[in-house]
Amino acid sequence: MTPILQIQHLHKRYGKIHAVNDLSLEVQAGQVFGILGPNGSGKTTTLGIVLDVVKKNSGAYHWFGNLPSAESRKKIGAILETPVFYPYLSAVDNLKIVALIKGVDESRIDTVLKTVDLHERRLDAFKTYSLGMKQRLAIASALLADPQVMILDEPTNGLDPQGIAEIRQLIIQIARQGKTIILASHLLDEVQKVCSHFAVLKKGKLIYSGSVDEALTGTDTVEVAADDMNRLEETVKQFAHIQSVRPEKQFLRVRLTDNQSSADLNRFLVERGIVVSHLSQRTNSLEQQFLQILAADQSPAASENHSLANQNITTHA
Repeated sequence: MTPILQIQHLHKRYGKIHAVNDLSLEVQAGQVFGILGPNGSGKTTTLGIVLDVVKKNSGAYHWFGNLPSAESRKKIGAILETPVFYPYLSAVDNLKIVALIKGVDESRIDTVLKTVDLHERRLDAFKTYSLGMKQRLAIASALLADPQVMILDEPTNGLDPQGIAEIRQLIIQIARQGKTIILASHLLDEVQKVCSHFAVLKKGKLIYSGSVDEALTGTDTVEVAADDMNRLEETVKQFAHIQSVRPEKQFLRVRLTDNQSSADLNRFLVERGIVVSHLSQRTNSLEQQFLQILAADQSPAASENHSLANQNITTHA
């Protein structure tokens, strides 16, 4: 299948700063693809390059299997930086200006305003909108040409919890329409709830790319304790589905593999005559995995086969 977006060995320097460093990744049709990384990791620069806003130093990228062109850009709706509209104009009038610039029929204005739940406020001045409403109008603007791909740079930045929840739901709703969405974010919970796939950047380098489901399965941590901790540790180490066992002050921290659960471990222990006094399963979160992979600081060659689920670094998110 031809990727919607294919980036190959992309480089961008700002003086001594290597903002994008030999970046290669692919986004397939229908994915909600999150680009994650701390400040300065190259997320916004990467999006700027593929939108022809920032000039690359070297490397290549293809949209829909072809070199970037005016035709391919018509299939992409994007929000970079803070949305800018005329403050004294209504949502409808602002979108009429956008439609004129994009060469789009104004008949879609009502449709996109209903999609972003702004239809009832369509005649109110932009300056009266909340920050969340302004962001939703920006998304409506990006949807006006009915693009195949939506690019969103930090779409919930600065919003309150209600605004974040509204934008999340809107992204999910747009994805259900069959559009491919690429978003940059530093909010792990946002990516975990809306994205199907994600990549992690660090200092301009790709250090992980894969599906959210794969990152959250395969390894769970179980805290287990018993009256005889020495015997417990010896027995736990006989369990075939463990990745590691680490003694802590009051319990053992056991990392399981092969989708095993705390119930499977408990059953194994009971069969060997050990009754546990404490058993608690800690399910993986994308935040924990993200922090672990950033701490790994692997070389590009090693990162190609990297699995977040198999990191041995313990973090508390």
